[in-house]
Order: sequence, then C-alpha cells, then structure tokens
Amino acid sequence: MADLSKLIVGLTGSATSLVTHERLATQVGSGDVPVFASPMMIALMEAAAVDCIEAYLPDDHQSLGMHLDVVHSAPTPLGFTVTATATLEAVDGRKLTFKVTAHDGVESIGSGTHTRVVVDTPRFMARLAAKSLPRQ
Repeated sequence: MADLSKLIVGLTGSATSLVTHERLATQVGSGDVPVFASPMMIALMEAAAVDCIEAYLPDDHQSLGMHLDVVHSAPTPLGFTVTATATLEAVDGRKLTFKVTAHDGVESIGSGTHTRVVVDTPRFMARLAAKSLPRQ
C-alpha cells in the first residue's frame, strides 16, 4: 500500500479561470444564457482539488475524481475571473473528500463536496488497456 501520510486534513489548493467565450454555457451545451458554464465550474473545482494534493502523492500515483455534489448558485458573465478553492476535509484510506467553493470576485458562485480516489498509475493504466481489448 502506498504511503499517503502526507495527505492531511486542512490542505488547500486553488485554480483560476478567465470566463472566455469558449467557457460559456451557450458554447458547451449546458444552457442558452451567455454565463460561465456549470461544467466549467465543476472542472475548475476538480483542478483545485488536484492542486491541493498532487505534490503530496507518492511517485507513480495520481487521484481520480469519483463524486461531485455541488451547487452552482450565481451567474458569472464573460470577462470575469473565477477562482475555485478545495480544502481536504477527510482521508479514508485512498478516498479523499474535499470542500470546494468557487468565487467570481464579486460573490460566491458555487460550493459543495468532491471525492477523489488515489490510484497506482501503472496498475490503473494496465486495467484501462485490458478494458480496451476486443471482447470475445
């Protein structure tokens, strides 16, 4: 089993994104209003969680997102910058739970929880390759 002792409750990470045309709901298929898209906010929250822990993972290990429970509570227009923050709230073996938030410089636009699992990268990739083989 990998040493995950460096993953301690309270670690924080962040990620920032400019709201560009390509990140609007109208462009990613998540609505008809030209605002920061929920899928983009969710991706930013995941990036904040990765930023929180990636420096503390053992060699040949990474984390994969497995669950999100978030609310997108306020719209953000084109040209604003959104910052997501993740705080590691629980470590249960390989399962990591984060509190995630997003802010657009004016107000909070989203919050929730995000769960990731730590995997052995070579083992995971071998499993993925086996799944990709033709079925008989």
